[in-house]
Amino acid sequence: MIQMYPAKADEALEFNKIVELLLHKCRTDAAREKVANIRFHTHKEHMERDLNQANEFKAILSSADHFPNDFTRNMQRELKLLSISGGVLKGDELLSFSYLALNTKDILQWFKKNNDLFPTLRAISERVVYEKEIVELITTVIDENGIVRDTASKELMAIRSELGKLRYETRRTFDSVLRKLNKSGYLADIGESFMNGRRTAAVLAEYKRIVKGILHGESDTQKTVFIEPEETIELNNEIFSLDRAESKEIHRILAQATKDLSRFSPQLDTYYHLCGAYDFIRARALLAVDMNANMPRLSPHPGTQLIKACHPLLLLRNKQTNKPTIPLNITLDRQNRILIISGPNAGGKTVSMKTVGLLQLMAQAGLLIPADENSEIGVFKQIMVQIGDTQSIEHELSTYSAHLQDMKKFMEFANGKTLFLIDELGSGSDPNLGGAFAEAIVEDLASKHALGIITTHYLNLKVMAGKVRGIFNGAMAFDEERLEPLYRLAIGKPGSSYTFAIAQRSGLPEAVIARARQLTQVEHFKLDKMLHQAEQQTVKLSDKEKQLDKLIKEYELLKHNYEELTDKEKLKQHQATLRLQNVIKKEELEYLRDTERKLKQIIQDWKKTENKQEVINAAENVLFKKKQIQANVAAARKADKAYVVTGAKTKIGDLVRHKVNHQIGTLTELKDKKAIVKIGNLPFTVAIDEWVAVKKREEKEMAKARQ
Repeated sequence: MIQMYPAKADEALEFNKIVELLLHKCRTDAAREKVANIRFHTHKEHMERDLNQANEFKAILSSADHFPNDFTRNMQRELKLLSISGGVLKGDELLSFSYLALNTKDILQWFKKNNDLFPTLRAISERVVYEKEIVELITTVIDENGIVRDTASKELMAIRSELGKLRYETRRTFDSVLRKLNKSGYLADIGESFMNGRRTAAVLAEYKRIVKGILHGESDTQKTVFIEPEETIELNNEIFSLDRAESKEIHRILAQATKDLSRFSPQLDTYYHLCGAYDFIRARALLAVDMNANMPRLSPHPGTQLIKACHPLLLLRNKQTNKPTIPLNITLDRQNRILIISGPNAGGKTVSMKTVGLLQLMAQAGLLIPADENSEIGVFKQIMVQIGDTQSIEHELSTYSAHLQDMKKFMEFANGKTLFLIDELGSGSDPNLGGAFAEAIVEDLASKHALGIITTHYLNLKVMAGKVRGIFNGAMAFDEERLEPLYRLAIGKPGSSYTFAIAQRSGLPEAVIARARQLTQVEHFKLDKMLHQAEQQTVKLSDKEKQLDKLIKEYELLKHNYEELTDKEKLKQHQATLRLQNVIKKEELEYLRDTERKLKQIIQDWKKTENKQEVINAAENVLFKKKQIQANVAAARKADKAYVVTGAKTKIGDLVRHKVNHQIGTLTELKDKKAIVKIGNLPFTVAIDEWVAVKKREEKEMAKARQ
């Protein structure tokens, strides 16, 4: 398990918000439980397994295939009841276990159908065995609506059969009584009602002593009374008795079914958590789709190389408002261990630092990250974070005192497997003294080979890159003309804080700005000005790079379109050639069948006739025609090497090729369905539908055709 300082360092990096997003993607309680207990791995193998699972499921989501993890009901209570002696499950609960088993069967069959396409996902269910007896046991007694079947027992069948007869008799008798009461004028407008579970006649109050039966109640106006006719009392009593007998028998059947099913309790528990595991992976894959996330390459060593990485929460928020998110490229390794990020306030320093920390936590938790798939993530065993105001009222600590206490912990426990993130190191104290302490702290962390990012405005920290091995600079770009941050991190140089530029653009009096320049140390001012100029030059170069990239992309698009058109034309020509070759093959096959039939006839004629010479002549005719076909085939092959069929409509001046003997000529004249084709120096009148347009192959194509 990864060690964190402070204990809620993951919340400082907003990992808790990622967890909330993940919870919304879950459909089962089993998956939500896994999200609540998510852990950060410190072994490359575990990270690789979890990331591969999410990546494989992401691939399934992008395909047309549906992964059958459709069972989403929470079954924790039912599983617990199943394991308790004497527990009784309801019909719909038993039916849910049947659906759970069938869903597990679907999952196992899906992997069988897809062979070894998703090995990491398949490994989860590799040892799971589908027990068909579970479904058989349940469906024998429960129907598709969760009701106990009549055939569940002989007793239940007999009870329900008798109940059916009695209810029919009661209904017939009651309807007869109603007709008599209605004929006598005793019924109220509503006719009948149900009271206390009994069917009653709605009788006008003045006739209640005339109608014999049990009085069950009266209306609010007391003008209507509800009487159960005496003719149906006994029948209803018998029905009530049978209803109780039916309930007892159903309870007995359900108890027995629950008992029989309880021996499969371990398998059902496995099925339930299997569905939850796949739902958890599905949630991770869905979140990855939302974030355009990928699986990075993994390294067992501490370090990170992020390419085109985005802060996931910022990315999602910008997607909702159609705003672009500026990606960043950052590498922390053994040579470049500590990155000092400088630049103006609100320029994106903290966001850049948080992006690195949050993506590291996500990867070590098995979540795909919004970065290029060529990014590489290493394994850290400690993450230390100091972001925001850590002032403690309870312990009467100032912001700077609390800051120093955090730094004390960092220096005590940091090592080569630590990632630290410090926002505004040394702030809250005298600039000179705070800067000196900050420099000493960075030197100490560098000596412990820890990797990390520090944001700062201190110039002495910016110049450390040239003095201390492993420390390098980064600057947040800023557009001075528009006075807007560009949120783009440039690695390799420090950045200006743009103090005077921002003050000037903000409308501060020139006299105040001039006085501030006078009060500023000359060396300090010159260095900041130099950084300022260097950064603006970088911004201009970056704009030119963007224009060049745009032109290159336009060229690549034009090149791609040209290649597509060329490929389509080549395909069209190839298809035309194949169609012509198919015609040749078909003709040759028909000829062989005809030749076989004729030769059989010749053999029969040889046996029967005395004039053997006639038979010999007939055989020669057949064989001569075969030679002609063979000659045509040879001519076709020769023509294919030198010419290619265009498939275009023939016009005057085109080279054309005969479909049968494959002679090549030039079309000189068209006359309806007839045409004049010049072969060599001789013109021939031909049927135009027997010829196709061709063109000469280039030298390279001819050489390839000969091979």
